[in-house]
Amino acid sequence: MKEQLLKLKTEALNQLKECIENADIEKIRVQYLGKKGELTQILRSMGSLSEEERPEMGKLANEVRAIIENEIKEIKGKLDTKVAEAKLKSESLDITMPGILPEIGRRHPLMQVKEELESLFMRMGYDVVDGPEIETVSNNFDDLNAPYDHPSRDKSDTFYISEDLVLRTHTSPVEIRAMKEGKLPIRMVSTGRTFRFDDVDDTHSPMFHQMECLVVDKGVTMANLKDSIDQFVKELFGSEMKTRFRPHNFPFTEPSAEVDVSCPICMGKGCPACNGTGWSMELLGCGMTHPNVLRNCGIDPEVYSGYAFGMGIDRVAMVKYGIPNIRLLFENDVRFLKQF
Repeated sequence: MKEQLLKLKTEALNQLKECIENADIEKIRVQYLGKKGELTQILRSMGSLSEEERPEMGKLANEVRAIIENEIKEIKGKLDTKVAEAKLKSESLDITMPGILPEIGRRHPLMQVKEELESLFMRMGYDVVDGPEIETVSNNFDDLNAPYDHPSRDKSDTFYISEDLVLRTHTSPVEIRAMKEGKLPIRMVSTGRTFRFDDVDDTHSPMFHQMECLVVDKGVTMANLKDSIDQFVKELFGSEMKTRFRPHNFPFTEPSAEVDVSCPICMGKGCPACNGTGWSMELLGCGMTHPNVLRNCGIDPEVYSGYAFGMGIDRVAMVKYGIPNIRLLFENDVRFLKQF
C-alpha cells in the first residue's frame, strides 16, 4: 500500500505540472481525490492491514492528500495570475487619452422660479402649504363662492373625474383647506400644478403651475395687499419694476384686481415686445377675501379679514427670463433648457 500511495503521489504531481487550464486541474483533482478517486480506492483496502500498519498508512495517506491539494492550490494560483495578466494586456488603457466629461443637468426654469418664490415668501413670513391635485367640487368651487352657473364649472372648462371630484382648476382650494382647519391668523402660500381646458397658444396651456397666497387676520386691508405684491415684485424682478392694478371680478375676492408689471425689456418705456405699452402681460389676480368665503370656512368676517392673490408660475418665469412662448417650458428641448 505504501508503494501505491507514493506512486499515486508521483503520478498526480507529474500530471498537475502539465496543466494549462483550471478545467485540467479539476479533472485531476476528481481523478485522485474525489469520492470515487484513486486515493479513496486505496484507503478502502486498509481493512486488510494489520493493526500496527493502519496508523502508519493512514498518516501517509493524509500526507499524500495534503501534498496533492497544496500543489493544486499553487498551480491554480499561478494559472489565475497568468489569466489576469493576459486580460490586463488585452484590455490595456491609454491613460493619456482625454476623458469624456459627463453631461451635468440643470434645474428646470419652472422649478427654479417655484423654489425662488417659495423662498422669497418664507423670508416675508409666509408658510408653504401643499394640497392635492384631485380636489372636491366643494373646495374647488362651492366654498370659493363660485355661482352654480359660473362658466368655470362647465365640463367644457374643467376636467371632471366624477360629479364630486375634479382636477383642481387653481390652487385656491388649498386656502379653503387651511381656513377650515381654524388655526388663525393665516399667512400661507401654496404652489403646484393646475388643469383647465385651455387652447394652447403663446401664453396658455391646459396644464400649468400656480402659486396662491392667503393672509387672514384682524385688521387686514387692501393697503396690506398692495404693499405685499409691490414688495414681492421688486424682490423677484428688481427694484425698478412697477406694478399696475386694474379692477376685475373674481367670485372669491371683493374688491378684486388684476396686476400688470413693467415690461422687463424696456422697463416701461415702450417697445415691440410690449406693443409700445410699457407693460408686460398680466402677472396675477388678487383681492380682499370675500366675506362669503370666510363664512363658508367658519370664520367671522366681522372680526377677521384677509387678502389673496394667485399667479401662474409659468408666466412669472416668462417675464423673468423673457421667454416669448409658454410651449418652450414643456417641450423639454435641451438646447432651450441649457440656457438656464
